[in-house]
Amino acid sequence: MSPSSVGTLITVAPTGAESRKADVPQLPTTLDELVDTAVRCEAAGATLIHLHIRNAEHRPTLDHGLLRASVTALREQTDLVVQLSTGGSVHDPLDLRLTVLDAEPDSCSLTCGTTNFGAEVFLNPWPFMVELYRQSIAREVVPEFELFDLGHVASLRRLLDQEGLPYGGKVHVDLVTGVPGGMPGTPAALLAAVAMLPAEVTSWSATGIGRTHLPIAATALAAGGHLRVGMEDNLVFARGRAVGHNDELVARAAELATLMQRPPLTTGEARELLAVKRR
Repeated sequence: MSPSSVGTLITVAPTGAESRKADVPQLPTTLDELVDTAVRCEAAGATLIHLHIRNAEHRPTLDHGLLRASVTALREQTDLVVQLSTGGSVHDPLDLRLTVLDAEPDSCSLTCGTTNFGAEVFLNPWPFMVELYRQSIAREVVPEFELFDLGHVASLRRLLDQEGLPYGGKVHVDLVTGVPGGMPGTPAALLAAVAMLPAEVTSWSATGIGRTHLPIAATALAAGGHLRVGMEDNLVFARGRAVGHNDELVARAAELATLMQRPPLTTGEARELLAVKRR
């Protein structure tokens, strides 16, 4: 793998399950808002969108109809790789989280272990991980392995040893830093995780939560990684200035990547990087 020789995959995570619409009115929670966000973020340089869905009351939901409608609308209006979160909110039951794949996304998240998540617990026991992985292979959905801690890196190694390579044969991971309860959002922590990645990993992205956003982005670009940005992870653009729209974060990531001589990938290049199936 020679990640530094390719451009940059920019993922946008526009909504998440934690922030309340009442507190953050600019958070995209309706289908129209998500489509507008996706179109604007694709124009700014994003090639993959990581989706959490909200219901009519703007609360997190795994409603199958809303998931499928969102996937369909984004495919009609953009060429983005559509990735659905299988994490939902920390309160969603495991069996319901498995049904996310019924919406036939291009990609899905697959978190490689349980972690403390602020005051909550994000539950991802081993049998759930294995079942989700097997379903992703059977349904030809590309998983993105979410790693919140070094133990999750070891669990990915165990999963690949036991179950083999994912659909498409590529292994893409996202190193999530800065979550209270996970690895800190520091260059040292990120590089330690990168050094532990299994040899089968073909590409990796990094996420820095909150104020760790920029140092993690800079470190990832310097180390040959890719970027995830968005209002799921960061609501502050700069000191004293809130994020007004997700495309601001995407545009800044694209500018950083271009300055580092690794400009944003096209959607076609992103699909090739991840071995995503054309649907």
